[in-house]
Amino acid sequence: MKKMIIAVFAVSLALACTPSRKLQKTGADVSGIDVSDSVEHQIIIIDPEFERWYLSRYNQALDRSNELYASMNRIGAMNWNQYFNTGRYTRVITNYLQYQSGTDYGLEVNRRLYWYFKYIEERFRIPLLR
Repeated sequence: MKKMIIAVFAVSLALACTPSRKLQKTGADVSGIDVSDSVEHQIIIIDPEFERWYLSRYNQALDRSNELYASMNRIGAMNWNQYFNTGRYTRVITNYLQYQSGTDYGLEVNRRLYWYFKYIEERFRIPLLR
């Protein structure tokens, strides 16, 4: 009797742990959706002082092209990562920046990152865009 209870318990445990393979059919037709270009980038700056600083400095007349922002951000990201790897400015630069030069991040992300580099240069006197 004990062996039978153990066997039933083992079988029920095995059945309970197997993944369910049922697929639910939905009524939505997704044939008209193009997902080839669905990557959207976003920049989140945690520094509470940056937003006020940015709004006081940024003007649409000072706006540049996405290509200029991207090229300046490559320089800024390279310097940022070099400071991080060497341990310089550890009170400000605490993480590695994953900025890939071949990726199109869009004008808004490139603009805000560029202005964040300018903010770090002005506030902490750390040369990033040189």
